[in-house]
Amino acid sequence: CIERSAPATIQFIVDDFIGQVVPLATHPYGCRVIQRILEYCGHSQVINVLNEIVESTRDLVFDQYGNYVVQHVLEHGQQDDRSNILMRVRGNLVAMSQHKFASNVVEKLLQFSSPDSRHVLLEEFTGESQGQPSILIMMRDAYGNYVIQKAL
Repeated sequence: CIERSAPATIQFIVDDFIGQVVPLATHPYGCRVIQRILEYCGHSQVINVLNEIVESTRDLVFDQYGNYVVQHVLEHGQQDDRSNILMRVRGNLVAMSQHKFASNVVEKLLQFSSPDSRHVLLEEFTGESQGQPSILIMMRDAYGNYVIQKAL
């Protein structure tokens, strides 16, 4: 339905999402509707939805459905959206890399971010965490090793 409608005709749906983005993004069907809205509507039409996603990124990345919404923004959003998401998760990338859902978001950050943003990611991976080199922690982790492979 969303794919076949003109963006202006579904503005009422976008408007109803305001203030409800997190509950919808963490719902098995709601997350898919948000992804379609982000995909088929213009950036200016969904800016308030995007702002709510960015503000709640730290929670959404650890959710079984919310992480898909953040990944969708990284893949289909604008560079500013990607940079804003990175700013929200910076300093937590090693821990996120060790989480089943959040690690997928880190992989998308590596894949779709600007070279400068990727440099920020790699700096964090090559730092220390818990008194050990972060890269070793990630390499030994069931999910973190996939992030390292994507970084290579």
